[in-house]
Amino acid sequence: MKKIFPVIITLFLFASCGKEEKPTNIFQENFVELTSHHLKSYSVESNSEYLVVCESGLGDDHSVWLSKNLANDISKQMDLVLYDRAGYGNSTIDNNPRNIDRLRIELEALIDHFSKGRKVILVGHSLGGLIIRDYAIKNPNKTAALLFIDPSHEYYNEPSQELEDLLYTSFSDAYGPDFGGTKEVRELIEDLEYTSLLPNLPDVPVTVLTSMKNDQANIAADEANNKTRQDWYDAHELLQNGVSDFTHIQTTNSGHYIMNNEASLVIENLHLLISKLP
Repeated sequence: MKKIFPVIITLFLFASCGKEEKPTNIFQENFVELTSHHLKSYSVESNSEYLVVCESGLGDDHSVWLSKNLANDISKQMDLVLYDRAGYGNSTIDNNPRNIDRLRIELEALIDHFSKGRKVILVGHSLGGLIIRDYAIKNPNKTAALLFIDPSHEYYNEPSQELEDLLYTSFSDAYGPDFGGTKEVRELIEDLEYTSLLPNLPDVPVTVLTSMKNDQANIAADEANNKTRQDWYDAHELLQNGVSDFTHIQTTNSGHYIMNNEASLVIENLHLLISKLP
């Protein structure tokens, strides 16, 4: 996926700056048919006890998980599904608002297609953290564990209408008005209001990885949101409310794309989560 205005976009810590890599031949490619469009999926299935599903951030398709053989490593232990949200890659899109509620509904359809009654371990990066959070709350009996990778959070992310408009124009100019990321950007303010009203996560094992690196992107994001890295960390701490098994790890070795910079940290903590499951 091509990069767009990285300085502007990283001000809000939502959008893509990940490197695109082509899927390896371990993945089976399918389309999950929805009522008005379809989602392109990439899966590795061997009937493991649990299913791992990765949810990308704003502007990223499934390929963000292919860096450093991350997806390959996950698939060695658990069945894995990657996918492109509507309007990304080979996934089509309809005219519905691309808000968190809609994205969660489509994630539900994807999981129902692949889960075969199994519980799911959700991995969510950035905006994807909001989506898996909503899924887990709405589907507690289907959720086994959660791994958040530098997730967006309403305590930290407080975009003005001016910033949302700027991001929308940047996406639209680069990708067009029907790109999934363009339509998702238009819902950012409403999405954060929506997630601020969500109840606590279900009481399942939860791990959060937080970037505390003092790099250009993080500094720019702090300045744009009038917040600090400590505020970013504190926002992620709020995810432990109501959760009895909560692990929060900070890293100064990675920027926002922890799975690209420190894939081993992601794999290690995913394995730890899996080891806690019955």
